[in-house]
Amino acid sequence: MINSRNSTTPAVETATSRPAALIIWLICVAALVFAMVVVGGITRLTESGLSITEWKPIAGALPPLNEASWLSEFEKYKQIPEYTQINGPAGMTLAEFKFIYFWEWVHRLLGRVIGLAFALPLAWFWLKKAIPAGYKPRLFALLALGGLQGTIGWWMVSSGLSARTDVSHYRLAVHLLTALTILGGLVWTALDLKALAKDPSARPATMTGYAAIVLAILFIQLLFGAWVAGLNAGYVANTWPLMNDKIYPDGVDTTQGVLFALINDPYLTHFVHRWWAWVAVVALVLLSRRVKKAGARGASVAIHSMIGIQIILGIATVMTGVNIVLAVSHQAVGALVVAASVWGAHVLGRKAA
Repeated sequence: MINSRNSTTPAVETATSRPAALIIWLICVAALVFAMVVVGGITRLTESGLSITEWKPIAGALPPLNEASWLSEFEKYKQIPEYTQINGPAGMTLAEFKFIYFWEWVHRLLGRVIGLAFALPLAWFWLKKAIPAGYKPRLFALLALGGLQGTIGWWMVSSGLSARTDVSHYRLAVHLLTALTILGGLVWTALDLKALAKDPSARPATMTGYAAIVLAILFIQLLFGAWVAGLNAGYVANTWPLMNDKIYPDGVDTTQGVLFALINDPYLTHFVHRWWAWVAVVALVLLSRRVKKAGARGASVAIHSMIGIQIILGIATVMTGVNIVLAVSHQAVGALVVAASVWGAHVLGRKAA
């Protein structure tokens, strides 16, 4: 019986380990993270993210329960620039405030649910010694990353409460990419446990250099997607493939340097996001071919399907002037692209292991 392992020793289940139960748990948590990404997209697109101006991890779990509490929350919201400069002059009503408050509250509530859905079963599995050898550090790291994500979320919101009318697009990108990293980590770990359930001597998959390059290309696309969202850059052009009748759009401001424009100018970030997408498509198609050759047709089909749907949704989102249903679907399928890509990378990593 092996209770520990190093880089050269296969992981072996302990007598009480339950990889099958852990797989179900991790997939359920991954589904909750996916739902969080979807609700996060709705929250952003409805401009709801700044409606709750305080961070109360415990007390904030309950929404306002009477009219006086609603009026109090509305008064707090009236103190921030988003209201004084945008929604106040537009004549926002209490009913309209309740609508945006609802989405931010649901987003934060889901964060709390995910935290409990991960931490409590993890503690139970830990106490029951049901976690296979070598997996405790990884699961604890995912827990810590989830806790950090809550802090990142408030760090993001706080950027829009004083001098800005929206949140920092840099911080929004960190928030979204951390969520997708957690999703990828959950999928990868579940797949490792699936292999272990089939073969008690199975080693965890290793990240191959090829897969790492593909995921890095995808990361860049996701990063620019987050910047496009944070800068509302999707609205600067509603034509495709040209941007306002030009391949390279008019309106790019490079007075502070090309690098500054690359990460701050809505026209340029939109331009890079729509064309880097094809670099990502080529990389993912090549990944899926390797995955198919490795004998994992399901993972290959998943990658092909998700990138195809994602491209169609991206184009449709642009051409409809950022229709909210299409835009939310675009973000949701983006998360599925991450999950499928991690699946493919894991296939290659299993072969290497």
